[in-house]
Amino acid sequence: MRPTILVGTVFIAGILAVGTVAMSGDGGSPVRESATIYLAEPTLIGSAIVGGAVLFTHDNAKMARGEPCTTISRVEPVHGRTEEIASFRCIPTPRTPVPKFTITTRPNAELGVGCVLTEFQFAGDLEGHGVPDSLSALASSERSTETRPVQR
Repeated sequence: MRPTILVGTVFIAGILAVGTVAMSGDGGSPVRESATIYLAEPTLIGSAIVGGAVLFTHDNAKMARGEPCTTISRVEPVHGRTEEIASFRCIPTPRTPVPKFTITTRPNAELGVGCVLTEFQFAGDLEGHGVPDSLSALASSERSTETRPVQR
């Protein structure tokens, strides 16, 4: 009879533990998300013009504390090493979920070539992450923006 009670107790404790884990947190996005993409067009991100493989990393815990929560890095294709090109506190904006990692850009009228990153959104997220950029702040409302999913 004792083994039955022990097994039953362990079973109930296991179910309660799973329920507690499932109910903890806000049920939203993971704390840290990242995506590596390939930028075919020269893209201004902060003060750097980048193309090729780029790693986007966003940390929701840092965002909640008001700290710089986004890091964008160049990725060396051969060895996979990264070089940070921008780190900033994003501007969270409610969005409809997208099926793939998506970036939003505007034409780079200041340089006359390439584009300027204005926002990014991870697949399945209900939030876009705006890029605070002095050039974006100067952009007029009539400038067009292009939203495009990125192929991995």
